[in-house]
Amino acid sequence: MKCYRLLGVNEQSDQNTVRQAYLTLVKKLHPDSGHPEASAERFQEVDSAFRILQEKFAKARRGIVEDLREEVKVYDIKHTAPQHRQYLSFDGIGYGTPAQRQKQYQTVRAAKAQERVLEHRLSKAQATETAVMKKGDYFKKHEIKTKYGYDRVVEDLIQEAISRGDFSNLSGFGKPLPDHQSQNPYVDFTTHKMNKIMLDNGFTPEWITLHKDIRQAVDALKEDLRRLRAKLGPLPLSVREEQQWEKWLEQQQEEATKINKMIDKFNLIVPMMNKQMVQLSLERVGNELSVLL
Repeated sequence: MKCYRLLGVNEQSDQNTVRQAYLTLVKKLHPDSGHPEASAERFQEVDSAFRILQEKFAKARRGIVEDLREEVKVYDIKHTAPQHRQYLSFDGIGYGTPAQRQKQYQTVRAAKAQERVLEHRLSKAQATETAVMKKGDYFKKHEIKTKYGYDRVVEDLIQEAISRGDFSNLSGFGKPLPDHQSQNPYVDFTTHKMNKIMLDNGFTPEWITLHKDIRQAVDALKEDLRRLRAKLGPLPLSVREEQQWEKWLEQQQEEATKINKMIDKFNLIVPMMNKQMVQLSLERVGNELSVLL
């Protein structure tokens, strides 16, 4: 081999021998060595040969075996890349771009499937010596057909299943389809499922019961204020009546604060923004009652 010959070693030499030979040669051949045999061209040849052999030894350590002899090109099918290899796909059916060929291949497959289904049905429909045939049974099952491809096959299979009664005892038969769009987009999925499970088991979500409690508490507070306001008579109120009315409002302030805390909690857990409530104001409620009386 040329690389071994340039380094002056035989082909059975190991990596250490090759390295020592390379170092000996480069000391003499390097252009700056001042040796009589110094040559830049020979130095490049020796350096290239050493690099090739180093790569060979590295591949040998990794278990990669290669032949460094000059390859002789043999122009046969073994060494020539097969042309038009893309036509080996889709069973060689069709022409044009890959997308067009795929569509043509699917059409051919559908036609073959239809032929096989037809042959299978004809073999099943053939009467044997012991078979009892009723007039019109076969054509009654196959009277509804479409014209092309998968639609025809699917429609025929559906009609056969209907005639056998496969669709008679389906769950949800005669009932409306479940509404999968009923979930509020502003509520996370976990909260929605928890509310649904609670409703299915007869429980009421917390925000609904809390809303009811708030309404009852507000109505009770308004009823108490209405009863107290009725004792004072119509507007305008005297100074003494104004003072009495302010005193009664202060007495109800604790109840109003309790209701407002319930409203704050309700606004945090209610799933819809438009269901949130405004805090109760005793002054506003008192003014409304004064106008009504």
